[in-house]
Amino acid sequence: MKKEIFAIKRELKTIDLATDLVVVGGGLSGLCAAITAARAGIKVVLLQDRPVLGGNASSEVRLWILGATSHMGNNNRWSREGGVIDEILVENTHRNPEGNPLIFDMILLDKVKAEPNITLLLNTAVFDLQKKDSDTIESVIAFCSQNSTRYHVRAPLFCDASGDGIVGFLAGASFRMGAESRDEFDEQMAPTAEYGELLGHSLYFYSKDTGKPVKFTPPSLALKDITKIPRFRNFNSKEFGCKLWWVEYGGRLDTVHDTEQIKWELWKVVYGVWDHIKNSGKFPDAENLTLEWVGTIPGKRESRRFEGDYILHQKDLVEQRRHDDAVAYGGWSIDLHPADGIYSERPGCNQWHSKGLFHIPYRTLYSKNITNLFLAGRIISVSHVAFGATRVMATSAYVGQAAGMAAALCLEKGRTPREILTQNHIQELQQRLLRTGQFIPGLTVQAPGDLVPAARIWATSELLFRGFAHEGAWRTLDLSSAQLYPFGKGAVPAFRVAVNALQDTVLKTSLRGSERKGNFTPDVVLAEKEYSLQKGGQVIDISFDAVLEEPAYLFIQFEKNPDMQLGVTEKRVTGILSVFNTVNKAVSNYGKQEPGRGMGVEAFEFWCPQRRPQGQNITLEVGEGQPVFAAANIANGLDRPATQPNAWVADPADGAPGLLLEWDDVQEIAKLELWFDTDFDHPMESVLMTHPETVMPFCVRNYTVYDDSENVLAVVKDNHQTCNRIVFEKPVKTRKLVIKVEHPSANVPASVFAVRCYSH
Repeated sequence: MKKEIFAIKRELKTIDLATDLVVVGGGLSGLCAAITAARAGIKVVLLQDRPVLGGNASSEVRLWILGATSHMGNNNRWSREGGVIDEILVENTHRNPEGNPLIFDMILLDKVKAEPNITLLLNTAVFDLQKKDSDTIESVIAFCSQNSTRYHVRAPLFCDASGDGIVGFLAGASFRMGAESRDEFDEQMAPTAEYGELLGHSLYFYSKDTGKPVKFTPPSLALKDITKIPRFRNFNSKEFGCKLWWVEYGGRLDTVHDTEQIKWELWKVVYGVWDHIKNSGKFPDAENLTLEWVGTIPGKRESRRFEGDYILHQKDLVEQRRHDDAVAYGGWSIDLHPADGIYSERPGCNQWHSKGLFHIPYRTLYSKNITNLFLAGRIISVSHVAFGATRVMATSAYVGQAAGMAAALCLEKGRTPREILTQNHIQELQQRLLRTGQFIPGLTVQAPGDLVPAARIWATSELLFRGFAHEGAWRTLDLSSAQLYPFGKGAVPAFRVAVNALQDTVLKTSLRGSERKGNFTPDVVLAEKEYSLQKGGQVIDISFDAVLEEPAYLFIQFEKNPDMQLGVTEKRVTGILSVFNTVNKAVSNYGKQEPGRGMGVEAFEFWCPQRRPQGQNITLEVGEGQPVFAAANIANGLDRPATQPNAWVADPADGAPGLLLEWDDVQEIAKLELWFDTDFDHPMESVLMTHPETVMPFCVRNYTVYDDSENVLAVVKDNHQTCNRIVFEKPVKTRKLVIKVEHPSANVPASVFAVRCYSH
């Protein structure tokens, strides 16, 4: 029994903690920052004010994770973010293809608890801090509502990934809230009055079919007149969860301090919508539906944005400006919403895409005022317009990874965040990120200590790519279609294509490339041809008079013609895609982007893949095979398709494909890394949407590693991850490594992006 006498005042139990890095905020950005830093060898305390991790991606909000891939609705090919966020999304797709948000919570908790360098404090909110001097944080003070304990956490470095920027705010760091004027950054998309200064919050609901009639009696707070929502006719009994992202409110309020008021208004809307669906008589298919879940905290889009040494703005995105200190990239559209949200007469969003990926510089990831404060997530140093693209979760996670790695480098070098740049450590930071899978457009991996570049690299076979033979299947050309094909330097070879004319017609073809190296927007027409065809199946020989000055992907395009069919195949190869001039209204893709005058955004066509099991390759056969899948690609420093596929691909006829690395002298190998193809073109939305596979079709699942005496060093079965790291109990001494892989399937040959070997 515990018995205490009366006291004038009692103090909370207080626990003092000291660590290397404090990360405040357990959304994806803070989580990825913490994991990255912990894996780099430093101690991290991760404070999360909610009972679960994931922020807007958690079961409390249930928004799907997206970034540069944009639902596969833009021209950013193979652009899914790498590193820790890739690892998480691949794992979730493997374990949870149905998109159950509770399972996703579990996966995130699993990831953090697996890291011995992380101390995780859930339900623990920062409410105060102490400063060493005017521009240096000494500690944060937080309270856990579940154990009635106060935490006092000291560290030399802090990362604010809290969404509203509680640490930066309390520390006095410069921030912005609201939209800049058009003149400040010469941003032609700077919003007008109807678009307001802030994006609002959203709150979702889930429904469930019980198999029997269910009645619904609305609460008194429910919206009574559904017609107050201009788009009320868009509601139906089939859509729920974040497909109703446009149920948004709060853009004209203080999105920090008015959040509770905004939440009550969103509850009013949600219960009014469900009353409309259940009781209006317009949705008889809703008779057996029940309201299974309603969010209790809204998903926030925008509040404070803190100032770094650079503020990213519209022209950085649209012009795809290169930054020497780039540590991440984005690719989501500039996605601004009307301030009145669901009560607006305007569309729920106003999305304008760039032609490709844009750099996010390191200068946006630390406070310009507070010397030891990193910024991560949606609070990084960007204008309101640029924020429309950088705010999405996969991009936020990506910058979190960069902040986490930078923190580890700061401690190792004895530097402040700014000094990583001013003291010339930025290239080292970039390389450390690249080696963890963080693709940065325009950069390649340079891995000190990697033994592979010094090896002779052989393979049992290399696919000399000639395209795909026609095997009998046809697809009607009801969409303009193209095969995205990697060509080497020099004259573009002739090719053959199988077609079936349903009646006498004309086939129009073109060869297109991208004006900007590394883009996949076919904005340059290299050649055009027309062919008059008689009814029936036939093979056409096509030769374009075009010469490439350097290797590149080209689009072999076929104009829409419902009187024509193209041959297609189920065979797939790493780095090869068919694309279509199609529409994806979810991301404002209507086939072509056509901005009005004065928007500062370019007009161009969208050419996008289709999700499997659709998206079959077009059966083009090139007369001159393209040597784009050589074994040497495993050492070229690129771990995904970019301007070329960048992978070794075995010949499908090779019954026992493998790689051989051979050195003149005996090498001591302590660690081996293999990088596989988990389809960086697949967005892998984390919730709600289902996925047809639990393992990407290009991913090598089974392989064995041998030394020069044919001793088995490692056997891996059922792999599904991008990167496999094999650490040997004792360093292996050998002149050779043999890696024997299995083809993933009869339709997909084995491929490997990279192999790296380290002696320690």
